[in-house]
Amino acid sequence: MAVPESESSQQRPSSPVVSNGQVSHNGAAGADQTIQTAPDQQQQQPPPQQPPNAWQVIKGILFRIFIIWAISSWFRRGPTTPDQSSTATAPRVPSRNLFPKDTLMDLYIYISEDELFTDFNNTDLLFWSQTDLVYGDWTSGENADGCYEHYDELSIPESVQHNGSLYIHVYFTKSGFHPDPKRKNQYRRLATVHMSRMLNKYKRRRFLKTKNLLTGETEADPEMIKRAEENGPVEVISHWHPNLTINIVDDHTPWAKGAVPPPLDQYVKFDAVSGDYYPIVYFNDYWNLQKDYIPINETLEKLPFRISFCPLSLWRWQLYAAQNTKSPWNFLGEDLYEQSDEDQDSVKVALLETNPYLLGLTIVVSIVHSIFEFLAFKNDIQFWNSRQSLEGLSVRSVFFGVFQSLVVLLYILDNETNFVVQISVFIGLLIDFWKITKVMDVKLDKENKIAGIFPRLSIKDKSTYVQSSTKIYDDVSSSIFSFLFLKIMNIDLAFVKIPSFISCLGGMDSIEQSRSFGINFEL
Repeated sequence: MAVPESESSQQRPSSPVVSNGQVSHNGAAGADQTIQTAPDQQQQQPPPQQPPNAWQVIKGILFRIFIIWAISSWFRRGPTTPDQSSTATAPRVPSRNLFPKDTLMDLYIYISEDELFTDFNNTDLLFWSQTDLVYGDWTSGENADGCYEHYDELSIPESVQHNGSLYIHVYFTKSGFHPDPKRKNQYRRLATVHMSRMLNKYKRRRFLKTKNLLTGETEADPEMIKRAEENGPVEVISHWHPNLTINIVDDHTPWAKGAVPPPLDQYVKFDAVSGDYYPIVYFNDYWNLQKDYIPINETLEKLPFRISFCPLSLWRWQLYAAQNTKSPWNFLGEDLYEQSDEDQDSVKVALLETNPYLLGLTIVVSIVHSIFEFLAFKNDIQFWNSRQSLEGLSVRSVFFGVFQSLVVLLYILDNETNFVVQISVFIGLLIDFWKITKVMDVKLDKENKIAGIFPRLSIKDKSTYVQSSTKIYDDVSSSIFSFLFLKIMNIDLAFVKIPSFISCLGGMDSIEQSRSFGINFEL
């Protein structure tokens, strides 16, 4: 009967196997089956995975860049409203510029407290007017570059001194026409281009009541502290910049309505009747540095204002428009995903004052540094993720690395360092926290809950670390480091119980282990 049983066991290889001489449910000896199936199991084990090569890493980086680009494009895309006058299958008809090349134009600039301007008869509001300008002219002007300039000082209204707003209204009309719609004989809708914007800029000033922890003194002005107590930690103040450039883009591209790519679609305005587009007027304040803004208050009586008019090429306008476009992640908070004004100023100053070759070298080094930093993160994660034994690795150095990264992150946050640097240090801190789960057994103890609701966090040494001699050397080195740290920091050791303190950092047996190596700690 033994022969048929062995045959039946060969016909059903998927039957469960029981080791240690036990018998499976098909009646065959478990020990014999274990011996027979062991080679098969060894053959079925998958081969070890090969580490990714350089090309795989590059493909992964390019794939992540594509995902980020796709998501940002999706957020940047605004809602599209279909044109009811045309069918869904009708092609988009290219349009033309309402101001042909070399069109004679007149410029009217009004400055008013009203966002919607209608008081054309008030000559006091007319800041500058220039006649017989040529659209697309790059050779006229004082410097033969097509630019004109006007300077004057503005009287400050009382409302503007108390955080009121001031608006500029710019009108371009074909020669012989006027921007006032009430002048029926001199006004024409298709011959008038209008753009307006707020001149003053509201900036937040924060009052920080920080004190030096060593001296207990503060560097804040007593007057600022008093204003912080009256108005709160944040005060919104109106600021003024004395320069502004008005550009009219020299462009005759046959744009199609609904097909203008962002962010250019914000500036190309189409006529609802004819379908053609107006000349593009752009307020260029890109080179206005934040340090040149002056606060507006009751002490100011006049505001200096220099305004310039210049033609602008299409490709330069695209660069300016892209730089001034709001980030698609702005919905998550401007303080988190927008560069600060100081960071933008540093970039502008670098572009203006730095040697082009040195600037290019700096950009290349920065890109290479970012790539190496990313590869360092990848290799660090790959090393700790594939590590099975902790022999030869210091567990306590991992905890010290978390402490060190946390101190660095708090320091750069306190000093308002560049956002890119903050992200890099924050990612490094997250990786250090993740390493703790690889060197320690971190579990949630659901039986011994805190206050009977929250599970308790349990952290224990791994068996591969406890059973190795690495733990002894790790405890001794931690003890020595702790003692030297207290000495270097000039901490009064009379108030510190060194053995107890070192035992907490280096383990309960660190003192005895250190003495076994011939090291004694004495006060």
